[in-house]
Amino acid sequence: MEKWGQSGWRVVGESVRGAAHERAGMPNQDAIRWEPLQGGNPPLVLCLSDGHGGARYCRSDVGSRLAVDTGVEVIREFLAGHEGVDNLSVVKRSAEEKLTQALARRWREAVAAHIAEQPLTAGEELLLVGRPAAAAAPADAAGGEATTAAGVRAAIPGHVAYGATLLAAVVAPRFILYLQLGDGDILAVSTRGEVVRPLAGDERLFANETTSLCSKDAWRDFRVSFQVSSGEPPALIVLSTDGYANCFRGEADFLKVGSDFLEMMRANGVESVAESLESWLAEASRVGSGDDITLGIMCRLDALSRTQPAEPDTGGGAGPHD
Repeated sequence: MEKWGQSGWRVVGESVRGAAHERAGMPNQDAIRWEPLQGGNPPLVLCLSDGHGGARYCRSDVGSRLAVDTGVEVIREFLAGHEGVDNLSVVKRSAEEKLTQALARRWREAVAAHIAEQPLTAGEELLLVGRPAAAAAPADAAGGEATTAAGVRAAIPGHVAYGATLLAAVVAPRFILYLQLGDGDILAVSTRGEVVRPLAGDERLFANETTSLCSKDAWRDFRVSFQVSSGEPPALIVLSTDGYANCFRGEADFLKVGSDFLEMMRANGVESVAESLESWLAEASRVGSGDDITLGIMCRLDALSRTQPAEPDTGGGAGPHD
């Protein structure tokens, strides 16, 4: 049995502020982080997050950054704690139960620490319940804002303002692990350019609705796929926030970006693709969704050096929106 950690891997990624957010003067509400920062042998951890945006989630740009930071840290601790466990069924069960709980809990703790350092303003608290921030001014003048803010805090927990999703992929020597809470996309690409979704769909994700780290019992909403090392590992694992898929005409066009990236890395090298990501994603947002876009790719280097049968070009592309 070939271990999935025997080959060297490389991670590349980029996050760009959406064209619509640039016009509105809003920050990029996506975030990305991976470790180790340089290529090498697994374990590798890649995390992406998409802050919800909108008035109610007025600190979701911070929430997404906390999501990827705590995500990488918690997963790294999980891997270290299970390094000597031979029974992979135990590791799988722990990932589905304990790891998901730890991810949700540590994000909530990080948010609480941020609120302690930078308390929500009266205007932000009013936004949580759908009232305009300007409504705080008359209350301040009348000396009644403390009562209003207290009522808001009792009705809506402060961490809701930080609402964000979380996507993660882990390549370890004996297994690969995918986790997802909320919208976004994870693709696995074979050496032949075949693209699959390793996680089952979630019927709760439609229109602008999504599950979230700020939800009650958020750990229960994680989708998890644990794959034991067997046969040939993926050539690429691609993670993206939903702003990228929304730039394409449909599912088939979007899935083709997986094989397109593989072909481009084989033809031009990983560095060339990495250097082009920012301009590609910015253009995709400009002519497509207008949303923030974040993309991360885990590349198995020996798969990139192999000559594979050419796939027919059916249109679309991994670069700017077609």
